[in-house]
Amino acid sequence: MRRRRRKKALFLLVVFSAALVLILFKYLPEKIESQIYRKEYEEEVERYSSEYGIEPALVYSVIKVESNFNPKAVSEAGAIGLMQIIEESFDWVAWRLGRTDLKFDDMYTPEYSIMFGCNMLGYLWEKYHSIELVAAAYHSGMTTVDSWIESGIVDPTNVDVEDIEGDNTRYYVKKIKRAYKNYSNK
Repeated sequence: MRRRRRKKALFLLVVFSAALVLILFKYLPEKIESQIYRKEYEEEVERYSSEYGIEPALVYSVIKVESNFNPKAVSEAGAIGLMQIIEESFDWVAWRLGRTDLKFDDMYTPEYSIMFGCNMLGYLWEKYHSIELVAAAYHSGMTTVDSWIESGIVDPTNVDVEDIEGDNTRYYVKKIKRAYKNYSNK
């Protein structure tokens, strides 16, 4: 009798486990993806991406890759905030926007970081019209990307990520493209 109960309990455990695994395989990837490619600061992203003529998916991609939505993030290069603005870029965007009231440390404030980052991305989009080149310029600077174009290393009308010089920049562009694909599908 005990043996029969054990077999029945084992059978029920196996059936329950199999059902649980099927449920997890069906719903868990969606749940994990929503956490990996989450959207925060939606009001600011929508406002400034619209104001500067870029897709919100690109903004979310940059925030995801740069800081993983941590407004207090600081890079080894001294970039700060959600969109990892460096001081030189801050000065340039502040000048473009006429925002003499802001200081570099204001980039820790999500709204200002998103405003400045979107302004930069909008400028880069107008200049390059390519996710790959915008991402490369955001990471390595416009001078670097312009030199690739001028020397023929990169064809701006048909960008191949593998043509991008520098392993770090190439890897960065690939991460932006992967995030952009995921945010564009939401």
